[in-house]
Amino acid sequence: MAAPPAPAVPAPPSATTPPPRAPLPLTALTRARGLLPRLGALAFLAAIGYLVISPLVGLQQLAFEDGARGYKTAFDGPEMATTLRTTAGLALGSLAIALVLGTFLAWAATRLPPRLRLLRALPILPIVVPAVAAVTGWAFLFSPRPGYLNAALRKLPWWDHLREGPVDIYTLPWIVVITGFGLTAFVYLFVSAGFTNINSELIEAAQVSGSSAPGVFFRVTLPLLRPVLVYGGFVALLLGLGQFTGPLLLGRTNGIDVLTTDMYVAVSQSPVDYGRAAAIGSPLLLFGIAVVLFQKVLLGDHSRFVTHGGKAFRASGRPSWLAVAGILAYSLVALGLPLGALIVVSLSPFWSGTIDAGGFTLDNFRSVFTESGITDAIVNSLTTSLISVAIALPIGFVAASLLLKGRRFRLIRAAIDFIVAMPLGIPAVVFGVGFLLTYSREPFMLYGTRTVIVLVYVTLMLPFATRMQLSGMVALGDTYLEASRTSGAGALRTNTEIVLPLLRPTLAGAGALMFVLLTHEFTASLLVRAPTTQVMGTILFDYWTNGSYPLVAAIALIMTLVTSAGVIVAVAVAGSDVFDKL
Repeated sequence: MAAPPAPAVPAPPSATTPPPRAPLPLTALTRARGLLPRLGALAFLAAIGYLVISPLVGLQQLAFEDGARGYKTAFDGPEMATTLRTTAGLALGSLAIALVLGTFLAWAATRLPPRLRLLRALPILPIVVPAVAAVTGWAFLFSPRPGYLNAALRKLPWWDHLREGPVDIYTLPWIVVITGFGLTAFVYLFVSAGFTNINSELIEAAQVSGSSAPGVFFRVTLPLLRPVLVYGGFVALLLGLGQFTGPLLLGRTNGIDVLTTDMYVAVSQSPVDYGRAAAIGSPLLLFGIAVVLFQKVLLGDHSRFVTHGGKAFRASGRPSWLAVAGILAYSLVALGLPLGALIVVSLSPFWSGTIDAGGFTLDNFRSVFTESGITDAIVNSLTTSLISVAIALPIGFVAASLLLKGRRFRLIRAAIDFIVAMPLGIPAVVFGVGFLLTYSREPFMLYGTRTVIVLVYVTLMLPFATRMQLSGMVALGDTYLEASRTSGAGALRTNTEIVLPLLRPTLAGAGALMFVLLTHEFTASLLVRAPTTQVMGTILFDYWTNGSYPLVAAIALIMTLVTSAGVIVAVAVAGSDVFDKL
C-alpha cells in the first residue's frame, strides 16, 4: 500500500510580491457614503447663507466702522425721533385697520348665501394690484386740488367754499388708511384659514348651552382664532413697518419720512452713505427677528389650537346680506376706486379735476409701446421675473426637502429654516441697500446689470418657493416615496420620476404666483436699478417724478394686467386656494 502524499508546504512569499491588501471595512465605507448628504446640505446652507446674510453683514460692518459713525450720524439728529414715531404710527395704525377689516371680511365670507360664495375671492384681489399702481390711483382720487373725488366732494354744500380738499392724500392719516386697506387682504387670508380649521361641534355645544351669537364669537371662535390672529397680525405689522411705496410717493411731498424712505435717501444722494443707511435699517432688522421669536414663544404648542373633529366649521347663523354688502363695499373702495381712477387718467390727455369722456384717447398706451425706454423696462421686468422663478423653484425644492426629510441634520435644518424665512421678516428695502453695496464693488461688479436684479428677486422669493413646495410635499405623504425605495430606486430617481411629476401642479402654481409678486416688485428694484436697466415699477416712478401722470396711469394698468394674467394661471394650475398655500 502506497504511503499518502506529504502535505504541500506553501512557498515563502517573494520579496517583490506585496502582501494582499485587506478589504475596506464596511463601516468605513458606510460612513463615507453617509457624509455625502451632510456635505451636500452644508454646501446648500453656505450658498443660501451667502446670498441672504452677506449683504446684511456687509451693511452692519460699514455702520460700525470709524467708531460706529453710521449710527452716530443716523441717530444723533433730532429728526430721527420724529421718523421713528412716524414709522411706528404708520405700522400700528395700518395694523389696527387691517385686523378689524380682515377679521370682519373673514367672518362675512362664512355668512354668504350659497349662490354668492364666489364673493369670497374679492377681498384677496387687492393683492393682485401692484402697490405702486394702487398708491398712484389713490393719488388721482384724493390729491388736494385735481383729485377726482375731492372735486366731487367740493360740490357738496359742506365743502363748496373750498378750493382744495377736503381730503389731503399727502398726510400721514391718509397714508395709514391706504396702507391699512392694502394689508387687509393678508389678514383676511390668515383669518379665513383659521375659520376653516374650527370644529363646528364646539360652536354647536356653545349654542346648546345658551350662548348668544356674540357670546359664541367672543368666547369660542375668537380664542380659537388666536394663533392666526397673532401670526397674521405680526405679518401685517412687519409689512407696515417696511412700507415704502406709500411714504415715498405720498409722504415725502409733505416732509413725512419713515425709516425705509430715509434709507433710500441715504443711498440715492451723492455721496452715498451706506453706513448711515445700514444704521437706519437696524431697527427694522432687529424687530423682524424679535417678532419671529416672539411668535414662537407666544403661540407655544400649536397643537392645542387644533380642533378638527367630525364636523368642519359652519356658520353659526343664517346667511347675511350685511356680509354681502360688506364684502362688496370693501372691494369697491380698495379695488374699484383706484383702478377706476387709473383708467380715467390713462385715457385722458392730461390729469385734471374733471372727467371729459369726449376727450378720451389711447395715445398714452401707444406711447407706452412705442417709447423704447418703457418697452425695455417691460421686457426687463418679464425677463428677470421668469429667470428668477426658474432659479428659485429648484432652490426652494431642495430647501423644502431638507426641512421635511432632513431630520438627521437638526442644526443644518434649523439654520436653513431661519435663513429661508429672513426675507419675510426683513423689509425689502434693507435687502435692496445690502445688494446695492455688495454687488457694486469688488469682487462682484454687477451694478447696472440684470444679474443683480435677478439675485435680489431670487432672495426675496426664497420663502414663497420653499413654503409652497413644502406644503405640497406634506400633502403628498410618504407612500409613494416608500414604494419607490422598496423597488430599489435611489433618492435622485425618486425625486425626478416620482416626486416632481406629482408636484407639477404645486410647482406651476408656485411659479405663477412668484411671477405675480416679482412683476410688481418695486422697493428693492428701485435701489438696485440703473438708468439703463429699468423694470416696470421703476420706470413708473421716474414718470411720476417727472409729472407725466397719464403715462404713469397707463404703465400702472399694464402692470396690473400682467399680474392678473399670472394670478389666472396660478389659479388654473394650482386651484383657487393658491393664496392660502403661502
